[in-house]
Amino acid sequence: METIRMVDLYGQYLKIKDEIDNAIFSVIERSSFVKGNEVTDFEKQLAQYLRIPYVISCANGTDALQIALMAIDLQPGDEVITSTFTFIATAEVIALLKLKPVLVDVDPETFLIDISQIKSKITNKTKAIIPVHLFGQCCEMNSIMEIAQQYNLFVIEDTAQALGADYYSNNNAIKAGTIGHIGCTSFFPSKNLGCFGDGGALFSHNEQLSQKIRSIANHGMTQRYYHDHIGVNSRLDSMQAAILSVKLKYLDQYHQQRQQAASYYDSELSNIPWLKIPKRVTWSSHIFHQYSILLDNKTIRDALKQYLEQHKIPTMVYYPVPIHRQKAYASYQFNDNEFPVANKLCETILSLPMHTELTNQQLHYICNTIKQFKP
Repeated sequence: METIRMVDLYGQYLKIKDEIDNAIFSVIERSSFVKGNEVTDFEKQLAQYLRIPYVISCANGTDALQIALMAIDLQPGDEVITSTFTFIATAEVIALLKLKPVLVDVDPETFLIDISQIKSKITNKTKAIIPVHLFGQCCEMNSIMEIAQQYNLFVIEDTAQALGADYYSNNNAIKAGTIGHIGCTSFFPSKNLGCFGDGGALFSHNEQLSQKIRSIANHGMTQRYYHDHIGVNSRLDSMQAAILSVKLKYLDQYHQQRQQAASYYDSELSNIPWLKIPKRVTWSSHIFHQYSILLDNKTIRDALKQYLEQHKIPTMVYYPVPIHRQKAYASYQFNDNEFPVANKLCETILSLPMHTELTNQQLHYICNTIKQFKP
């Protein structure tokens, strides 16, 4: 049996090697490495895939979030609501812009922001909500958009882990990231749609907002050397855009392969009394950026992780520390008692190998090994 990897990027590359190599060499031959036609072409292709008029690429997913916040003209001290159980970038950009991150606990089964707590966090300084579509499925966006409309708030979707997931509303399937005012994503290599370096993008239905986003991402320029906004230098390079154009054609297939692996895990692990498989919500497809199980307690989680490593099965803990407990955010004086779910998740969650190249033999070995563990 081949080595089991948490993510098998090389195995995925080998299956489309000729297309990827041709795309890379084509960029080299033209030597238009920044702002080449490949970037424009990829933006158009992604816009078509997402069924949204405007896609603006940028250098990475963190920049996408920062540029989104810059585009909605917030002032220092304005408050932005988001989840405490997410990758740090979501809160990081809020703090970097001298805004105030306001954190909300998450649902114990979906790990998504607990919508029932959002209203209690809204003040007269609240200006935006950043729901995080964690691990591959969407937050319940209809309720979030209703709250945003009621309180006149912007909604910026963090869809770095759920690009391509479908949100079901009124018998329609809407792509994650296209529901709020701005969607943001990352093309970090391990993402479902990942490039061979860093990359990101923003999307919107609003033409004026999209023009501003594009300007901010390019030094605030509206035309060369004319700067209407304070901007940043955040560009997706041509090489990465060319690679992403190839991989975008296979994205739905990649989702299906991940879903098949998840279904295998579900069927084999669902009857283990000390383990809980991921919940699949009714309002969203799940594209399984991660397959995260819950254990009864930290002792079992840590022992299982060590046991699996001894049997050459990699695992990861996403995330070991919630944002409200991070040292860098101590000055905000978050009340630890307000986040019991996130605190427990960080002690009991464990992500199993999940990627497009998992074989049934590997999945069988992983599941059988877990079944043989004695907590």
